[in-house]
Amino acid sequence: MNIRKNIPNAITSLNLLSGALSLVFSLYLKQPHIAVWFIVAAAVFDFFDGLVARMLHVVSPIGKELDSLADVISFGVAPAVLIFAAFAPAADSSSELLLCLPIFITSVFAGIRLAKFNVDTRQTTSFLGLPVPSNALFWIGFFALGTSYGYFSRPVAVDIPVFLMWFFSILMSCLMVSEVPMFSLKVKNFGWRGNERQYLLILSALAFFLLFGWGGFAPTIIVYVFLSLLKA
Repeated sequence: MNIRKNIPNAITSLNLLSGALSLVFSLYLKQPHIAVWFIVAAAVFDFFDGLVARMLHVVSPIGKELDSLADVISFGVAPAVLIFAAFAPAADSSSELLLCLPIFITSVFAGIRLAKFNVDTRQTTSFLGLPVPSNALFWIGFFALGTSYGYFSRPVAVDIPVFLMWFFSILMSCLMVSEVPMFSLKVKNFGWRGNERQYLLILSALAFFLLFGWGGFAPTIIVYVFLSLLKA
């Protein structure tokens, strides 16, 4: 067995494992804050598997498919389950719980987006549509802000938190399968020219995290979309 060839796939498998553990902590152990950490861990593994594959020159079709399968769980299903599990304790009936189901639309569209990405040769240096990890980071921010402001302790009803969840579920889903060009954080040099959007996003992220902590993920992703639209 060629161990070197399988190192990136092992890292991708850790991405998948992290996503699965996030589901366990959200649904069964009722510890959504730990579930968040597993989604973040999955994002870290997702970053490094591709990086290591390129460094070792062992990029493979199997690795690409495994990466997408892992991403569906970690960045499509796990964030949706996190939000559902956050709302669920405040539901007084099964009919109220049904109000939370639209979040799972994002899981479906994450799968569609990844399937499109695997057969699209145009997305080598940038993206068309919102990357699925960005969807996950947005919902981590949504969860953190909602927890901070006590949204998930309110009775589940057609209220502002639920409307926001519906609205952003539709928005994130549409963005993931859109043809809107989204820039990559990869830079060829450290100069300002040509990297303006990347640096503006990094500065915005730092400011939001100082203000909102984990909740800064949500406005950071919104800024990312806005900066991408400026040159779309």
